[in-house]
Amino acid sequence: MLVNKTIFHRLAGVGLFVTACALGPLGTSPVARAQDIQQEKVVIAHRGASGYLPEHTLAAKALAYGMRADYIEQDVVLSKDGVPVILHDIHLDTTTDVAARFPDRKREDGRYYAIDFTLAEIKSLNVTERFKTDSGKQVYENRFPMDFGMFKVPTLEEEIKMVRGLNHSTGRDVGIYTEIKDPAFHREEGVDISAAVIAVLEKWGYNNPDSNSFVQCFDWAETKRIRNELNYQGKLVQLLGENRWGPPEGTDYDYLKSEDGITEMARVVDGIGPWLPQVITGLSENGSAVVTPTLIAAQRAQLLVHPYTLRADQLPKWAGDMDIALKAIFDDAGIDGIFTDFPDQAVQYLARNPDA
Repeated sequence: MLVNKTIFHRLAGVGLFVTACALGPLGTSPVARAQDIQQEKVVIAHRGASGYLPEHTLAAKALAYGMRADYIEQDVVLSKDGVPVILHDIHLDTTTDVAARFPDRKREDGRYYAIDFTLAEIKSLNVTERFKTDSGKQVYENRFPMDFGMFKVPTLEEEIKMVRGLNHSTGRDVGIYTEIKDPAFHREEGVDISAAVIAVLEKWGYNNPDSNSFVQCFDWAETKRIRNELNYQGKLVQLLGENRWGPPEGTDYDYLKSEDGITEMARVVDGIGPWLPQVITGLSENGSAVVTPTLIAAQRAQLLVHPYTLRADQLPKWAGDMDIALKAIFDDAGIDGIFTDFPDQAVQYLARNPDA
């Protein structure tokens, strides 16, 4: 998509966003870029418009589409009968009423795992805003009220059909951005989640460099396997976490964040998905973004950079509001895209600042 076309779409999208909302609820281093051409800046709806509706519901995805997000994210786990379903976690107990409906189905650790439930059983659950299992209180108290939960867990194929259907009816080309969740866990359970997900994506044509889609994973060994063993030819992104979070076996995030790690990743993937503090650490005295060596190395390697997660109700300490954060991300750091729970705000920022 050409930059000028993108700007036109964003400006037109502000009006469509208003219509959509009316229809329903809603070390310091300088930036060094290797690219010689201006990159399109993209907005990725993190679990949908999850700042307004419960994450990973079709309602949240439809709202994100109406808000003019460029990509809509799908986190994927497998059901007991091997169906890829959309959940952020391998567990069901932080976003559904599984504990009330199936009180005897928890494992010894007290958790309810999606892999232990058939698709029909998962479909019987109600999805709510994310909540804490110990207190029952929702994580973001000012978001969609838990008591109003009336949603269901979609399958990957159902979500693809909805996005493709909306693309057909609107003439747009919104992409999908699929994360393969915890492949090592699934392998221990005797199933190959990556093969199952890739099969669905290939069925729908998301299997080549030109398809409007990304596949992402935190597990570096699995990312390499997806490319080299499963021979996936679509766009791949390596997600970056912190070693203190407990990375997948064989994944060293400290190494991957280094220049050598970036060079190695660039042989396999099209982009990286860093945690936002891994690319911007704050603002300088003049108010511009302080960027990291990881970001500079990734841009020199011509990797796309799509950090996670910008939230209007949980901003970085250095950002007083969303505009300050978005200016740092897009204008100062030259980052290619952002995962956000509030895609409307990022879309409107880029419409107001077409040269970002």
